[in-house]
Amino acid sequence: MDEQHSMDRHHPAVVAHRKHRTEDVQLRVADAITRFAGSMPFVYVHAVVFAVWMLFFESSPWPTLTLVVSLEAIFLSTFVMIGQNRQAAFQQMKADHDFVEEELELKTNTELTRAIHSMTQELHRRLIEDGAEQ
Repeated sequence: MDEQHSMDRHHPAVVAHRKHRTEDVQLRVADAITRFAGSMPFVYVHAVVFAVWMLFFESSPWPTLTLVVSLEAIFLSTFVMIGQNRQAAFQQMKADHDFVEEELELKTNTELTRAIHSMTQELHRRLIEDGAEQ
């Protein structure tokens, strides 16, 4: 029931994308890291850790701090790119789904228009025949 409720509330491409991401451990880890790295607790933890480190554990923290922060920036930028790639893949999947749905809707509308046109012609034909017989 919960899955059906989720499908009712979200675009089918979103549901498929989430299912794919939850099935892959690496993607779940990347999502968790990206989610944490983009949050205020991430900023608070870093501020506290760096302040404690510079004040209590290193007499000259700048060279080591520069190295650590540079390495962290490399990894975080990688996670940003992973997130961007994920978003691009999702947008493409959604666009593909929407294209298929719109094509199906166009086909259905065309068939309905043809059926209405046929029924209208038949109705006019019968009305004209009935009018001629009277």
